[in-house]
Amino acid sequence: MTAMLKKIGQKTRKRLNRQTLMSLFSYMSILCLIPLLVNREDPFIDFHARQGLVLWIWSVISVFALLLPGYGPFFSSISALAITVFSMVGMLSVILGKRWPLPVIHRMVAWL
Repeated sequence: MTAMLKKIGQKTRKRLNRQTLMSLFSYMSILCLIPLLVNREDPFIDFHARQGLVLWIWSVISVFALLLPGYGPFFSSISALAITVFSMVGMLSVILGKRWPLPVIHRMVAWL
């Protein structure tokens, strides 16, 4: 592993670190806007930023669902759990350097 890292140039390592950091921001609530505004040219970052944007919009809607009488708090709780799980899966895919389309979320990304 060390020999492989030595072969990768300093510039490439910085790019990979920046790419990982920006992609991780994608799954941290409103911070998903940073990669969307700053790094539109990198397809890896753009992929994760769009999924993170859909998750953030979903979280905003679930907060407003608390105002609904009856099933609003239940919907909000289930949504918070699902958003947390999807965000963790997204962060894991970033750390592994993969592009895992999140179920349901990825279909909504196509509309963006």
